[in-house]
Amino acid sequence: MRAVRGSPDLIALGKDGRGDERFTSREMIETEQRMSRAADGLVMDRIDGLSAATTYAIRTAESAGLVLGAKQESALRHITGERGLSLVLGYAGTGKSAMLGVARDVWESAGLNVRGAALAGIAAEGLENGSGIASRTIASMEHSWAQGRDLLTVRDVLVIDEAGMVGTRQMERVLSHAAEAGAKVVLVGDPQQLQSIEAGAAFRAIHERHGGVEITQVRRQHEGWQQSATRHLATGRTGEAIAAYADKGMVHQAETREDARRELVKRWDRERQADPDASRIILTHTNAEVRDLNESARAAMRNAGELGEERQVKTERGDRQFAPGDRIMFLRNERSLEVKNGTLGTIEKVSEGHMSVRTDDGRSVAFDTKDYRDLDHGYAATIHKAQGMTVDRAHVLATPGMDRHGAYVAMSRHREGMALHYGRDDFRDQSRLVRTLSRERGKDMATDYRQADPAKEYAERRGITFGERVAEIVRPIVEKARGIFDNFRPTIPPQQERDIFAGFQPKAEPLAQERAAQRQPEYDTQPLRAGGVRGAVERYAKALDAIQQTRAQGLDAMPHQNEAFDRARDALDAIRPEGSSNLSSAFRSSPELVREAAEGRGQAAVRAMQLETEIRMDPYSRADRFVEGGQQLQRHHAELVRDGNFRGAKSAAHHMAGMAKSLERDAQLESVLGVRSRELGLEIGPQVGRSFSHDLASSIPFDHGRDISRGMSR
Repeated sequence: MRAVRGSPDLIALGKDGRGDERFTSREMIETEQRMSRAADGLVMDRIDGLSAATTYAIRTAESAGLVLGAKQESALRHITGERGLSLVLGYAGTGKSAMLGVARDVWESAGLNVRGAALAGIAAEGLENGSGIASRTIASMEHSWAQGRDLLTVRDVLVIDEAGMVGTRQMERVLSHAAEAGAKVVLVGDPQQLQSIEAGAAFRAIHERHGGVEITQVRRQHEGWQQSATRHLATGRTGEAIAAYADKGMVHQAETREDARRELVKRWDRERQADPDASRIILTHTNAEVRDLNESARAAMRNAGELGEERQVKTERGDRQFAPGDRIMFLRNERSLEVKNGTLGTIEKVSEGHMSVRTDDGRSVAFDTKDYRDLDHGYAATIHKAQGMTVDRAHVLATPGMDRHGAYVAMSRHREGMALHYGRDDFRDQSRLVRTLSRERGKDMATDYRQADPAKEYAERRGITFGERVAEIVRPIVEKARGIFDNFRPTIPPQQERDIFAGFQPKAEPLAQERAAQRQPEYDTQPLRAGGVRGAVERYAKALDAIQQTRAQGLDAMPHQNEAFDRARDALDAIRPEGSSNLSSAFRSSPELVREAAEGRGQAAVRAMQLETEIRMDPYSRADRFVEGGQQLQRHHAELVRDGNFRGAKSAAHHMAGMAKSLERDAQLESVLGVRSRELGLEIGPQVGRSFSHDLASSIPFDHGRDISRGMSR
């Protein structure tokens, strides 16, 4: 370890939220810098927007029976707009693929070539089946690029699905090629689902820097309470989701994991026989458990007489018995067969050296088992294989290796129902299960550990790049032994300590950064548990939480608490303009996020702040919020009138009038609301031509003794 710490390529970042020391390499910092530059270039690379074509495509989809929700439409307009890089964050099962199918029609009508890619083969297959976009794995795409084939051009749109699983190095290579070629890139994913296998959290970092549109209306599950449970999983409230399923009798405890496995397969078999046409999958964390579950499920099929004559086949994982009727999973991408790693199907025929399979998307695939041996039974799969999958019913075996990301994916694959099984030898009770399945294991970036220093941000905005800022942070730290390395004392000779950063010097003139620092106020330079936007959010939350705790005791906030809050607010606004205002709105909507972020778990707060930012920027999202708020006031007003509380009703009417008045300052929102007038109790009539805000204000009753039934009071 001493040799590793003494390496000139090693850079210590400080401690994470759990107090563990974190390190990175010079190469990784440079990779993050290149990725950031490529993303910046794509964002600045403006192309012709397709607003009219998008509107036409939406109407065409509606006439064909596909009605996009408000969030889906907002995302569609975002990705078909003029930005060269667009991001869509969508909870599991929110209809991202359906929206992308409409986007494909828009792009192709404009003469653009649309390509799809994903890290995993099954995710690429899901993207292609759900949207009609021809898709392949990123590895396959990069292999073609290396051979000089299928290179991107200025006429290409590249859609990357499940982008949260893509590591920093791979994301940098893809974005750099796209930026060089002038192609448009659309990243679609959910940073709270499965994390990247490789280093980094590229999708989250790009979203925090450039923003995007979020789709939160869950459509996959049929029952409203299950949709709510999926939203709980997406926002880190795993315990609430598990409790919801437990209340419906869908969480099953057994004495041991073996008992839980046996009960799971029995339930799977009963439901399979009762509804043979429904699709289903068994999910768990490890390949070893998948093997055991496959064998148990296959035994149930054989006992029911539903398998044909067995044949032994040599596969890459060893000898397997296969028979007609068996479920099978392909484990390697093969373009000649049009199968991907994770493709599922049912064996139609198996003979010596030959097999034919009916895939779940209805294709018949025949092959020689000597040429293609990457097969296994497909009754069960790892959770990593399941991201992007949709089935009617899912059966999940929980084991101690799971976390909130895996639980989110496993418990959101179904349309109709889900059964969660666990053994008491793994989890003593449901509270232990919740604790394990709520663990946060999100990946991080080197940039997460930078100090929220407005002076350095000021210098960066004036041309000093990230790599130069890292060097500028590092040099005084090594010389003065302060900052994020206060607690880092490597047991190496002193001269080695000074050599760690040899040759890693900023290109900018030192005086430029010194002048930038002199023009900025001084801030607390103590390190944050995380850096960048997330660190600033957590610092703001910690300061706010301290004030709230003091006020809860009936006391006024102390001067040093107010000063700490002011510094945290200014630091956040220096990194993200209007950040404190947006975060404050997010905290008002979800007060529980304050304590969570104050304790170093600020990812949900960052997402909520970003959502507030997007709502401010997106008139369709602002319209959703306006209509929701207006309808709530309507209901409250009606209840007050019904109870005879006319003073309260008058106050509610004043709030309604204030909302109507606010439209005079937001012409864009007023225009969007014009087509949603009925949702606010306005009938289309001759007076609408004056202005929507005027008609809305005129509809608000203030004489509650005579007329309480018009307009927004409905």
